[in-house]
Amino acid sequence: MAIAGGASRADVLGQAIVRASAGLVIATLLVSGTPLIRSGFRWPILILVAAILLPLLQLVPLPPSLWSTLPGREPFLDAARVAGMPQPWRPIAISPDATLNALLSLLVPAAMLFLAIGLETRTRAQLPLFVFLLTIFSATIAVLQLSRAFGDNPFINETVGTATGIFANVNHQALLLAIGIVAGAAWVAERQHGASWRLALAGAATIWFLLMILASGSRTGLALGVLAIVLAAIIAWRPLHGRLRNAPIWLRWALLAAAVIVSVGLAVITVTAGRAVSIDRLLALSAGEDMRSRALPTVLDMVARYFPFGSGFGSFEALFRMHEPDALLKLTFFNHAHSDLVEIVLDGGLPAIILLVVALGWAARAGLPVWADRAGRAPARFGGAMLLLITLASLVDYPARTPMIMALIAIAAVLIAERHVPVSRDALRK
Repeated sequence: MAIAGGASRADVLGQAIVRASAGLVIATLLVSGTPLIRSGFRWPILILVAAILLPLLQLVPLPPSLWSTLPGREPFLDAARVAGMPQPWRPIAISPDATLNALLSLLVPAAMLFLAIGLETRTRAQLPLFVFLLTIFSATIAVLQLSRAFGDNPFINETVGTATGIFANVNHQALLLAIGIVAGAAWVAERQHGASWRLALAGAATIWFLLMILASGSRTGLALGVLAIVLAAIIAWRPLHGRLRNAPIWLRWALLAAAVIVSVGLAVITVTAGRAVSIDRLLALSAGEDMRSRALPTVLDMVARYFPFGSGFGSFEALFRMHEPDALLKLTFFNHAHSDLVEIVLDGGLPAIILLVVALGWAARAGLPVWADRAGRAPARFGGAMLLLITLASLVDYPARTPMIMALIAIAAVLIAERHVPVSRDALRK
């Protein structure tokens, strides 16, 4: 998964590997008799089932009399009339192959969801550590990429020489780095006594992750990194306060000042050395030249044209070629709306909106009380923070279309759903 799960394109080799692995995991869980449904995890499972049903229903062929009444199908009807061909039975999905690919992509979050549910409670509490180590691995790959010591990854379609880590897209790598900052804080917060080396390691990793975000060239990642620092500080505040409670006041202020000076100093050095690509791109950004901004009116028109039933999941690339105005034509193609929330509405219409509202509503209702509760467990807070970062990133990009981010969403859902399960600190230390 870590090597082959960082791309969203359907034609990369990694998709076959991660989906086959996910299918094998699900089959193994079924054969082994591992319970896939447990008390407390009903909502994540229901949301997953609904997400599977949506593209499945879009693949059901409809009679011509019904299909012809769907919004946005006029060009296809006209083409059939001109060709003198009878109207065949067609599904809602305008590009059925792409919708089938979208359906198969859900194997990955399904496998991760059931795998996480099947873990023991104390093992699930270590999931932030798993994400933290995953981020370290990806950041290490990114360093090797910048130094040209790591070549082309045959499983994904990354750009050689850029700091994409295990992903094909720098924005997705920056999102993982931001998530890793919060994961490190949750790992530290889960042990309130002793193990001060965790704090030192997480602090050093945080600075490293921030520098890698600056070097990635992701404007979105820069904003997410700042938010991740705030979320990490909230999660780690109680254990930090407990460890520094008996320390002199001057030491507390000295540590805070040192952290600020080191962070700002390293950022200044990075900028002056020409490695802060994110800041360079932010300063050079022009809304009139940004393809995403220029394409947005066309995308919104497509959303209105195919509402309320949608065009079918995964159909954006083919549809945009139909509706793309001459002013936007260029040598490269526009593969996504670069706003996953908008593209979900285009693909799934009103049913997708309902499912999205239900899913986010459940996450907010289940996750927010953990932040208000002073005794809220760090893994549950981390799950909510991770889902928040992914949702915000999806406003301007499409990270949740990569198998790796899908798996992280499943982990976040499990951690949020488990917030009411009582676990003693002694059990977590075993």
